[in-house]
Amino acid sequence: MSANVPETLDAWRMVAARRRFDGQVALADLTRLQGLVADAEGECRYALEFARDDILRVSYVELTIDTALPLICQRSLQRFLLPVNLVQRLGLIRDEEEEASLPEGYEALLVPEDGQLSPLDMIEDELVLAVPVVPLSPDGEAVDRDWAPTEEEKSKANPFAALAALKKQ
Repeated sequence: MSANVPETLDAWRMVAARRRFDGQVALADLTRLQGLVADAEGECRYALEFARDDILRVSYVELTIDTALPLICQRSLQRFLLPVNLVQRLGLIRDEEEEASLPEGYEALLVPEDGQLSPLDMIEDELVLAVPVVPLSPDGEAVDRDWAPTEEEKSKANPFAALAALKKQ
């Protein structure tokens, strides 16, 4: 993670100060993402901007992410890069009851009692949600689904032939 972004932030102090953090993190540092991507090559650029909408009376953090996730296309079985460019406004709430009062366009982010948030966790959560259930490359061609057996496979003895011979006895 970038040197200028602390590992944890006090959400309410950041909102009061209207702080902004810009940074980048290697995809290899995002452990929960590792099982969803083809490999850990690449970096993620991000920005966190804490503010308060005084008209709607909502404290929020705006998360901007720009990266490319390496995935395996399920149609062609080839590696491809899925561009992820998102802006997500997370409404900071103290308890789950406040979620219903968030205006449209805000996703709820439950802040722990101590007010500490991990920027890396917020980034990783959004990237995990950005991975499609079935990754398909827009350029991928389908793999030929009709596989003819090779000569070697045809010439191999059928393992069930011996059972058939026993059955006839």
